[in-house]
Order: sequence, then C-alpha cells, then structure tokens
Amino acid sequence: MDYDLVIVGGGVGGHGAALHAVRCGLKTALVEGAELGGTCVNRGCIPSKALLAAAGRVRELRNAHHLHSLGIRVAQVEFDQQGIADHAQNLVQKIRADMTNSLKRLGVEVIPGWAHLAGPQKVAVDQGGQERLISAREILLAPGSVPFVPPGIEIDHKSVFTSDDALKLETLPPWIAIIGSGYIGLEFADIYSALGVEITLIEALEQLMPGFDPDIAKVAERVLITPRDIETRVGVLAQRVVPGSPVVIELADAKTRQVVEVLEVDACLVATGRRPAAESLNLEAVGAQTDKRGYIPVDEHLRVLAGGEPVPHLWAIGDVTGLMMLAHAASAQGVAVVEHICGRPRPVNYRSIPAAAFTHPEVSFVGLTEPAAKALGEEIGFKVGTARSYFKANSKAIAEVEPEGVAKLVYRQDTGELLGAHILGLHASDLIQEAANAIAQGQRVQDLAYLVHTHPTLSEVLDEAYKRANESLNS
Repeated sequence: MDYDLVIVGGGVGGHGAALHAVRCGLKTALVEGAELGGTCVNRGCIPSKALLAAAGRVRELRNAHHLHSLGIRVAQVEFDQQGIADHAQNLVQKIRADMTNSLKRLGVEVIPGWAHLAGPQKVAVDQGGQERLISAREILLAPGSVPFVPPGIEIDHKSVFTSDDALKLETLPPWIAIIGSGYIGLEFADIYSALGVEITLIEALEQLMPGFDPDIAKVAERVLITPRDIETRVGVLAQRVVPGSPVVIELADAKTRQVVEVLEVDACLVATGRRPAAESLNLEAVGAQTDKRGYIPVDEHLRVLAGGEPVPHLWAIGDVTGLMMLAHAASAQGVAVVEHICGRPRPVNYRSIPAAAFTHPEVSFVGLTEPAAKALGEEIGFKVGTARSYFKANSKAIAEVEPEGVAKLVYRQDTGELLGAHILGLHASDLIQEAANAIAQGQRVQDLAYLVHTHPTLSEVLDEAYKRANESLNS
C-alpha cells in the first residue's frame, strides 16, 4: 500500500483527521481538488464570522442609546464595504495558510486533484487530465457539502445567490429577501440589517428558527428580528424565484402550494441549508451508494455501509454523512475514525456537541430541546424539568448594558442528568461549552449547582440556572 490512510477532502474534518493520523504514526495523504479548508474556512464559518464582527461593530457604534447609557457619544459612523469584504478574505487566506503549514510541518502529503474510488482500498486522482492511482490500507471520505437550492429557484450569482456569493459582500441591495431562518439566514439577516439593508425573512415552516428550542426561538424573534428592519413570512414556500431587476419571488402556501403573494425585491439570498457532495465519489466501485437524500450511510463507528454491512477499510465523516452538519463535529468524527483504525474505538457523543448562531446577541445550544427531551422521556420513562435564568440579573451583563438574554436548561427529573442547554445572550457561543462538557460527562444539576463560578462574569447565568434546577428538584 502507498499509504496507511488516504483522506478525500481537505476541509476541517479531513484536516483534523490528517493531523491526528500522523501523530498516531500513520503514513497519511490528503487529496483536495479545491482550496484547503473546505466550506468552513473558505465559504462558511470563518469569512461569515469576519463579516459578523465588522457588522456588529457598526451596529454597536450606531446604537446611540446604548452608548449614551455607558457615557459615550460617537459622531456619525461610516463603513467601507470593500474594507469589510477584504477583512473576511484576509482572514480566510491566513487560516488557509496556517492549515497548509500545519500539514506540511507534520508530514502529511497533500495531493492536489479530484478523487474518486477506483476499487477496494484504491483512489484515483484526476490531476488536470492525468489520473494518478494510489492505494491505502484505509480510506476516509470527507468531501463536505454544497448549498442546497430548492426546485423553482434560479441562481444567477448576482441578484439571486447563496451564502457562497453573499460572503464576498459585492453588493448591499436596498431590499433583500432571505429564504430560510436557520443559522445561515439568521446570521446574514444580522449582517445585512446592521449595514442598513431592509430584509424580508421567508420560512416554509410555521415557526421561525425551527431548529431551535421553541422558547429560545420566541426570545430570539423578539430580540433579533422585531426591533430591526426585518419583516417575516412564515408557512410559505418560495415556489419560484426569477433573477433580475427586480427579483420576482412567488410565495405559495406551504400546505396547499397555492400562490399567496408575489414579492419584488432587489436581491434574494437562498439560505435553505446544504446538501452532501457525494456524487463524484464513485461509491459503486466498492458496492456502496448514497441514500435517497444523497448522504453516505455509515454505522456508529463511521464505517461506510453497503446493504447494511460495513465496507472494509472505508470510512466517511462530516456533512456527507448527514449526522451533524457542523465543522467541529466533522473534526471530532475524523479523530474518532483514526482512533478506531488504531484499535482504540471512541464513539462520538453527538448530544454533547454544541452549536451557535453568531448573531448579536448570539444564540447557542447543546443537547436536546425541551420537546425532544419530552419525546425521549415518554419513550423510556422519565419526566423532564426545565430551569431558566436571565442576563438582566447578571452583574457583568448589566455592566456591559447587554441585559437581553436567557439561559434554559433541560434535565431529567428523576436523576437530574442535564439533557440540554440553550442560551441567547452576550457571548452565548462561549458560555455553551461549559454545559456541553457537563452533558459529555453525564453530570447532574444537583452537582453542577455547587460548582464555583467567577464573579462577576457571564458564566454566572448558567450558575443561577443550575441552582434553580436543583431547587426545583428539592422542592
């Protein structure tokens, strides 16, 4: 064999797997046809956070009431649109260079080209018309995903576009429709509204932010949408979107599919999620195939399945599995696969992996929502408890004049085990990690209530929630 491990895809998942593999003594190669870093670094997490950081500063400096409460007065605030876009691209280039250097430093061979399976333990790499065949004891597929565009929506990458195009920030249209109110839609609504764009947020389901805990979604709507220049449409499908000037959007009732409204806007961002990028992998060469949704089926150890049975020496991680479409989840999966290859099986605890929307303020969560926890409780026999605490009672949030926010815990009433945590507020994406670690360790709110938190810090929001949960169990 040419290598112990060949990884197809150089995103965060593939990169993390490669670094861990060489540290474990495996001769490793990584095949990437585009830029190292994948979606996260080049077209997702990294550039979007740069835009959010810049837009957030603009929003803060333009909030005269907030600054006045701190004793600060600021003259007229202006921003350089190209400068903000350059900030995002400069960050992308730096992170991508850091990733490249880390692979070289540890001795991972990076093979440029587009790869597909050529048979058991074989990968063919298309390198501009020439094909290179390589063999490996183990093959890990990490091709990632691409934006999903529903039928009826025509993309021209100018007036109608996905997040890939939006991150370039080439235009700031006066009025933009955003289709989808998940992470991507929420974050771009935050960016655009801070920079003075009028927004119409379109959601096919009956509730905005359908992936969030319902209580948190209600607060998020009050804090992130209602006070801003954002109007909403829920329970309607963007059945047809035609690029142009203006962009024409036919909205249809999600149940009857009858057209109920026609919008004419300056631009349209399609933020309807992502789909797996598995079409070109040639899974048929090893007797495997994707499921109906295009995902690669895997078992609990991330071994690729064919007919319900693992394909020897073939693994898959990241978005292409559909298990949890987060960059850090892909990285955890990559490490888990390498550990299994080395004879140390270490399954991924998906319930303990947190997620966040980096809006202003942020929204984060880990584990189960209250409805999901209640469904599990009905299935295996336990009742669910909840506890809340509020940023308006937190000394640090008051000092920052950032009182909007809530933390909600979901736990078992019989054992006190923490099942989920949901936070909206200042630095929620950082605060959630404490709860994630607690869930990973199976900790109980009875024990968490006696942990000591630094005063005055935002972490005391969780401290108060733990104490309220413990009091509820003891009452």
